[in-house]
Amino acid sequence: MRLEYIPMVMGTLVSLIAVFIMYDAASPEASRPFRERRRRQRTELNIPGEWMVGLGLICLAAALFGGERWRWTMIAAISGTILIVLGAILNRAYLRETLLFRGPARRTGEMEVPPDLKPKDDRPLRIR
Repeated sequence: MRLEYIPMVMGTLVSLIAVFIMYDAASPEASRPFRERRRRQRTELNIPGEWMVGLGLICLAAALFGGERWRWTMIAAISGTILIVLGAILNRAYLRETLLFRGPARRTGEMEVPPDLKPKDDRPLRIR
């Protein structure tokens, strides 16, 4: 494998990741396959922020494909970085929960009621 092919392979991988992220942003919530199993409500993703991350990755893939010979490589790399940072800022609550919450995220707080245990009416919970 020639050394010149490494940016092309990396650009292809980055663009595939970008396509998957943008597909996830475009897909409706109801079509997602998972069901909520946590006791604590999960933080929602910011869809425009997810689109910004996908577009930023497309810009970085274009910069990798362009290499040193393309006139707009630096502009594509800078705009891709800015879009990724803005998307991360918009999704900071989701990223914080994903990266920092481990064991305690599965338990409720003192005053928080789990979504599946909220009483539907005033009758007491009957256990058989």
